[in-house]
Amino acid sequence: MKRFSKLLISLIILSLLVATVVTAAGKKEDTGGKWKPTKPITIIVPWGAGGSTDQITRVCAGELEPYLGTKIVIVNQPGASGSVGTKSVVDAPKDGYTWASGAAVDLAVYKIMGMLDTDIRKDWHLFLSIANVMVFGVNPNTPYQTFDDLLKAFKEKPGQIPVGTAGQSSAGHIAMEILRKYTGIQYKHVTYDGGNPAVIATVAGEVQMTPQLASEQAEMIRGGKIRPLAVLSDKPLTFTGYTGSIPPITNWIKDYKPGMNYFGIFIPRGVPQEVITTMEMAWKEVIMNSQKVKEYAAARGAVFAPVYGEEAQKKAFDYYQTVAWLYYEAGKAKISPDTVGIPKP
Repeated sequence: MKRFSKLLISLIILSLLVATVVTAAGKKEDTGGKWKPTKPITIIVPWGAGGSTDQITRVCAGELEPYLGTKIVIVNQPGASGSVGTKSVVDAPKDGYTWASGAAVDLAVYKIMGMLDTDIRKDWHLFLSIANVMVFGVNPNTPYQTFDDLLKAFKEKPGQIPVGTAGQSSAGHIAMEILRKYTGIQYKHVTYDGGNPAVIATVAGEVQMTPQLASEQAEMIRGGKIRPLAVLSDKPLTFTGYTGSIPPITNWIKDYKPGMNYFGIFIPRGVPQEVITTMEMAWKEVIMNSQKVKEYAAARGAVFAPVYGEEAQKKAFDYYQTVAWLYYEAGKAKISPDTVGIPKP
């Protein structure tokens, strides 16, 4: 009888242990709805090191790492105006561990330019951090003291003044095409693998000017190695460490309607929803309150403007709509923007 009782007790204990193990095995860890990455995340910067995308992506990655609890690896993969690196993200497994970065306008015009078959609204989740503006800056050894001087030279020497940009559809190229549209000037387009190389080429005298982003030119402007003549905005530009202000392009082009050139991190649709939910929480709790991102924007002449989701799509639209039709009307786009859901302004 005693043996039977002991056996019965042993069987009961064993059953309870088995039940506990089975329950534990079948139950997922409670993460409070937050994605817990199990390996490093890769962000592809589709431009060269040191440029505007590289700069702000590294700042945001550093802020996000503690929140996500994993390392974020930045990989620079320039080529074809950013479309090569972006295609690497398109082709990567949709497991949430490979993200893109850059300007929303680039993502939006790749398809109409025939560079990459992707749709900004259908294929991507946008997490925007800052808005950048373009500056027309010249090598200080050139004779151009004012923007009037530069415009006069463009008109007197059509197609002869070398202008350095990060390539077709880059921020600098957009700025020059806007200037060409409103003034009729022609220029000699010299392309580089990113905004930073274009700025360095201007400092070195390889080209006479660059219309790249203020964030890429700020250090050289502060150091007196680039002379800023105008900013593509309707407001003067000031930034930390620069005592003057850069006059707005509307001083010369009265009817120009500026737009916000938003930059950020882009995650392809099709990844697990928990990845997007967690990134939305991270953007709201971390990036929207980031002192480092605010300081970066202040030092680089950018606008602190974090936003995500549908609001990010709406904010990006105004600028890329204008740019898409600018390229199409200039004969640089291969298909009409309205065929990919971008109506004419």
